[in-house]
Amino acid sequence: MKRIEKIGLIGLIGLIGLTGEVRGQARLGADTIALGDQTVLSVPLTADSMPGLQLPQQVMVLAQSLDTATRSLQSTITSFEPGEYVLHNAADDSLVLVVTDVEVDTTTAEIRDIVPIQRVPYSFWELFRWVLLAWAVAAVAIVLWWLVDRRKRHGSIFVHHEPVDTRTPEERALQALEELRNSHLWQSGKVKEYHTELTDIVRRFIEEATGIRATEMTSDETVEAVGGLWPMGAGQLKSIFTTADLVKFAKSEPLPHEHEASMTLSVQFVKDFWQQVKPAEEPAGEEAAKE
Repeated sequence: MKRIEKIGLIGLIGLIGLTGEVRGQARLGADTIALGDQTVLSVPLTADSMPGLQLPQQVMVLAQSLDTATRSLQSTITSFEPGEYVLHNAADDSLVLVVTDVEVDTTTAEIRDIVPIQRVPYSFWELFRWVLLAWAVAAVAIVLWWLVDRRKRHGSIFVHHEPVDTRTPEERALQALEELRNSHLWQSGKVKEYHTELTDIVRRFIEEATGIRATEMTSDETVEAVGGLWPMGAGQLKSIFTTADLVKFAKSEPLPHEHEASMTLSVQFVKDFWQQVKPAEEPAGEEAAKE
């Protein structure tokens, strides 16, 4: 709210009043108001004289508007201090505004101390929200613990399980030999690679079938170890290894039929040797009994 003092209000009324002449006196909508209430002060504007409106300091103007019908300035006023205030408009035209205080009956009114801050009890949904938050935190903690534990045990969070190869050593070796035959390595000039891969397949087969560490032995050591299990197979194996060693170390160039002979001999060795060392099959009755 803004107080309109004497000079400012008279200037505003004077500027508007120069536009014409209206006869009348200043008047109050209500000459008695309660503390803080409002009333309207109506002041006529004249062309030949400036209204001598004066407002006490305790009276405040809240809003003003010009009523063109009555050529008067309408001012909404109020006061927050009780008393009688004279509103001077002219020497012979003064208004009195009475502002009454709010009476408090102390004989019946109960005066109490200021109520301290009260704690409002939690509602069901507020408690349920906290329970859900606790569950979410616990779930995140469990997932993090599981991920860390899995990483420690497996070295990685995502463990890829290779499919279990249920083939016998004989089946794996024969398939590898067939793939080598179809690769046409020696036909394309890769003779050394062909015989190296051929002997590696045979060595892996011996190791898987018997447990002999053929992949870590020399050719002679491997032949001797196989001869201890199956003497007839030692001759076949020695022929395969001899041709391969000549190619790898002596840079020998076998004839085409010798390449094919090494492949045929390797296939035959795998089949014959597997029949000598493969595990004995259990009778069907014993398997059923175990189940």
